[in-house]
Amino acid sequence: MSLLESLGLRALHRLDPEAAHGLAIRALQMGLTPSPGAVTTPRLRTQVAGLELPNPLGLAAGFDKNATALKGLSRAGFGFVEVGAATPLPQPGNPKPRLFRLTEDGAAINRFGFNNDGMDAIAARLAERPEGAVIGLNLGANKTSEDRAGDFAKVLACCGPYVDFATVNVSSPNTERLRDLQGRDALMALLAGVMEVRAGMARPIPAFLKIAPDLDDAALAEIAEVAGASGISGIIATNTTLDRSGLRSPHHGEAGGLSGAPLFASSTRVLARLSELTGGDLPLVGVGGVATAEQAYAKIRAGASAVQLYTALVFGGLSLVHDIVTGLDRLLARDGFDTVAEAVGTDRQTWL
Repeated sequence: MSLLESLGLRALHRLDPEAAHGLAIRALQMGLTPSPGAVTTPRLRTQVAGLELPNPLGLAAGFDKNATALKGLSRAGFGFVEVGAATPLPQPGNPKPRLFRLTEDGAAINRFGFNNDGMDAIAARLAERPEGAVIGLNLGANKTSEDRAGDFAKVLACCGPYVDFATVNVSSPNTERLRDLQGRDALMALLAGVMEVRAGMARPIPAFLKIAPDLDDAALAEIAEVAGASGISGIIATNTTLDRSGLRSPHHGEAGGLSGAPLFASSTRVLARLSELTGGDLPLVGVGGVATAEQAYAKIRAGASAVQLYTALVFGGLSLVHDIVTGLDRLLARDGFDTVAEAVGTDRQTWL
């Protein structure tokens, strides 16, 4: 991390977290952030569900909710970027304050509630996306919708032509009863609608399912069963957690989803279990608590074909992307792996 970036982070941490996030987006729009461009090597290039990635490290949804910083993010060194979540209608989300920085824990709690500009505005921005980047969209449902399952298909129909992949997000804890859609019957019906829209697209794109980390083994088995039957392209494991075990920050009792360092172990265990349940045949994306190359590597060896991060950027800055990707390349080389794919799942048993 450069001295300038370090000073910038210190200044941001003196601000309200949501205001600081807004300034970070503005810095990306103005080209004031680290821009190493594509970070890749023959070892790092990989394919996930048909997506050709320069490296396996992606930005998780939630950072650029409205697809307003695509140009800056496309130059930041990520292998892929996921924006959103987008809902059919614009919605303001939950009342402020709704984002809390847990510095003592390297974590954050948010209860945004799918605040976004709506699918039409987001689709217009995605239509002007930078060339060469791999960009996906997180699909959401409106809080007041009478057909939340149908909302996901609506957003895909509107925005799908402008992205490389889409993610069905039924695992946010901040929209009441949204996680109920993770049950087998509800999820099968929801995914059927999404896959019908996908099949009708001129360019069908990979569709992923993002799940919560707070599922027991029986629920994970159901998820694996539904994934196989529905034809989805892969699973993103995991979203934020409701668990508050071991937190030290005075904000630990705030309602919302917890992300960051405390989530690493539990999300990696879910990832490994899904890898076991699916026999390694379904691409998995590991997310939750990744802040170092070693942690990204651990997710891959637990069963992830690619990895995402977000909260670590709050504490490590955008230069962290280059550090993790180059570090991951060294770790793969150290252990004799010529490709990312060779390493996937090779240490799964450690997490079971």
